[in-house]
Order: sequence, then structure tokens, then C-alpha cells
Amino acid sequence: MDDVEVLRALVEEYSPSGNEQQAVRRFSDLATELGFDVRTDEVGNAIARIGRGSPRIVFLGHIDTVEGVLPVRLEGDRLHGRGTCDAKGALASALVVASRHSSAGEILIIGAVGEERDSRGTRHLIQHLARPDFLIVGEPSGWDAVTIGYKGNLSLVVRVQGERAHLASPEPTTVEKGLGFLEELRRFCETKRGGTSFDSVAMKVHSIRSTNEGGPEAVELGLNFRLPPGLAAPEILGFLDRFPEPISYEVLDQSGAVQVAPRNEVVRALCAGIRDQGRRPTLLRKLGTSDLNLAVPAWQCPAAAYGPGDSHLDHTERESIAISDFLRGIAVLRVAFSRLATASLAASPTTALAVP
Repeated sequence: MDDVEVLRALVEEYSPSGNEQQAVRRFSDLATELGFDVRTDEVGNAIARIGRGSPRIVFLGHIDTVEGVLPVRLEGDRLHGRGTCDAKGALASALVVASRHSSAGEILIIGAVGEERDSRGTRHLIQHLARPDFLIVGEPSGWDAVTIGYKGNLSLVVRVQGERAHLASPEPTTVEKGLGFLEELRRFCETKRGGTSFDSVAMKVHSIRSTNEGGPEAVELGLNFRLPPGLAAPEILGFLDRFPEPISYEVLDQSGAVQVAPRNEVVRALCAGIRDQGRRPTLLRKLGTSDLNLAVPAWQCPAAAYGPGDSHLDHTERESIAISDFLRGIAVLRVAFSRLATASLAASPTTALAVP
């Protein structure tokens, strides 16, 4: 099976969060064929292991995608399909490279489940998998860039309770109370604006639902905050706690922002691979969130995120990857894995820093 066929085989298994089982089986079959020892853990993560001893390199990819079937087709230099960018391109490239790795040490390629929903796969791994020496999180950075920072995440539902009133009444409706609350929340977020987008909190309202059962009314607001370094979720929640009933909230997910040292061993190894392909590497700080946010605080090892693919195509109906970029990503990871296999293991755990 050639390299592109490995990618296509993974992409052809539609695997939205919560329905990854068939894709995990396909991953396991491919990895076994490529010479890995493969197992599936208690929550459904696929773990492919090759090699022995130190150092231990973990490539933490995710096998789930957002919902929305896209026809899988190869047109010229581009493979179209859900997951080509986010993030089966990265996962397939790591699987291919590790299968040919002949240096010392052990490599684990992980197809984690649930990353697009609640990161249940990685939340399980950081509790049950021993700390690796080096960590690469598989996310699209572009083949010639390395991601060293992500904003944090806070997802919640705010509920505004009210009483049904005649529309001729001077009293605001429950919906209007909810909209007024949103304006106060936006003003609070404006006070947390930094010099760049990465340093500023961003708030999005992704859903509004009102219910009326003949008496009591309720408005539910689905909110998402992207948190910069220095702003933790409790500060947002503390502001919400100032509002008395009938306003309440439920936290669905949260993680802090993360930045890693820009010259840690993993970053330098990936940059060496990019230079080997004739390009000057770019270091990225992204406005989204990934499993790097969870893994770095837990494992405290040198880390970065990397993968071929244009992240602007993530989650869109145009999701696709250039085959030439996929192959360059393979070449970059080949150099990176080789350099990490021979890197000094005397690096301090503080090489990778979580930002509260």
C-alpha cells in the first residue's frame, strides 16, 4: 500500500465524534499491516506501537471529524473528503513515517477519539498513558509551519428564566433579557482585549433557543469563549456568578491556553525537517484549541503540534489536502522522528510550559 492509499483508506471511513469505531478498526488494520503492535483502549482510542526503549515519542492524532459527509475523490493533486485536513492527513503521515523508522526508541501513533466534541480520548490518555519523552500533536499547521500555541476554550450554556407576558407590556421579554445579558458579557470581554488576537478573549454565540410552555419561559444561549494566555476560565465564570437568578449556566468543556518553548527539542526537530525540504519554517500561535492544551500540562514534556494541510479548510465543505503537501509532511516527520530518536533525554520538564 503506497502512502496516499493509507491516507485515502482513513478518510474513506466517515468518523464523526461518537461514531469512530469503524475508522478505528480501519486504522488498526492498516497499522498492523505496516508492522505495528496495535490495541484499542477502554474509551476507543487506537494505539499503534513500534520499536523499543528510549526515547519514547508519542504522535497524538485524532481519528474523529466534525459531522458532514463529503464525497472522497482524488482530483489532480488534491484529495477531497472529510478529515483530509482535520486531521487524518497528519495521522496518516505519522503512521507511514513511523512504520519505516529504524532508529532507537519507541514510537506511539495514536488515533484519539472525541477531539472535536469533548476530547474524551485525550482526557483518558493523560490519566493512563505514561509520560512520553517527546510529544507531537497531529493538527494541520501547513507542511512548512509548526504550531507552538493555542488559545484556551470555555463552552457553556446560559439559561435565562422568565415569565410569559403580553407583548404590549412595557416589561422586557425573556428573550430581550437574554440579549441584554449578552451585551454586558460582550462589554466585559472588551476589557480583556490584548495587543493581538491571540492575546484577546473571543466570544461567540452559536445557538439561541427559547421555550414557552404556557407560563414560564426560558432562553438558552450556547456560548463559546477562546481564552488567551493569562485569562483562565474561572475569571469568566466569576463574572457570570455576579448575575443572580433567573440567570444560570452549565459548563460543557474548558481548557486553558498553552504555549510551548519555541526552541524545545520537538520544535527544533520539526523545523529541521522543514528546512531539509528547502523552506524556512514558520512558528504559529493559533486562535483555536487542540489536544495540546490538555497534554502539555499533564505530561510536561517537549511538545508541538504539526501536520500537513490548510487549517482554513477545517470543518468546511471545501475540506481537502494537496497530495504534494501530504508527501512533504511525511518528509518533514521523517527528519523529526530521526532527530528526536537521537536527542538528549536530559531536557528539563519545563521545556514545555502550560499557560494558566
